[in-house]
Amino acid sequence: MESSSILGFLENKAILVTGATGFLAKIFVEKVLRTQPNVKKLYLLLRAADKISAYLRLQNEIIGKDPFKVLKQKMGANFESLISEKVAVVPGDITCKDLGITDPKLGDELLRDTDVIVNLAATTKFIERYDVSLYLNAFGAKHILDFAKKCPNLKVVVQVSTAYVSGEKAGLIKEDPYYMGDTLNGRTGLDIELEKKLIEAKLQELQDKGATEKTIKITMKDLGMERCVL
Repeated sequence: MESSSILGFLENKAILVTGATGFLAKIFVEKVLRTQPNVKKLYLLLRAADKISAYLRLQNEIIGKDPFKVLKQKMGANFESLISEKVAVVPGDITCKDLGITDPKLGDELLRDTDVIVNLAATTKFIERYDVSLYLNAFGAKHILDFAKKCPNLKVVVQVSTAYVSGEKAGLIKEDPYYMGDTLNGRTGLDIELEKKLIEAKLQELQDKGATEKTIKITMKDLGMERCVL
């Protein structure tokens, strides 16, 4: 799709963006505001206790960062009014059902008005705690899909995931490339509910033993590597 047609599509659309404090999300939000000022609304889902905390994150971790310098120069004194009119913060968490949105009025507004969902929330560490990666990257995507199914006016969902170049293609080491559907353990499919139960049992076991946070972190990373190869 050409950039002109994308901009045309985004005109008068309400867009829900997750992972809004991340690098890609900041670039996406800034680009939309700069090139399609007629976007209806950008709802930014942020981990925060309330709207005040979410607004502070917006100011300090998003629009206060370098990617917004060009837009600030372009808009001048109108920058703040643009943000106030076009950007709305949404306290929530994609690791929770209904995206962790506790304000029923705001939740209803999002369901009713959202035209586009762009999911940019994820952990990009290749060696991550298993509980963190499963809850954020697997259940997060599931909760986004569940939410999307309830939006009557939704046009599209964009899921952004992590990718990397194999060592062989990068000229570093000799290895067999992986293709769509391939897994490290040779099995197809993943029962995330079962994996969740395994995680909860392991965390409970560690808690009962009085394990330190450092021990829990190492154990959960090891569990993730173990589940990849079983």
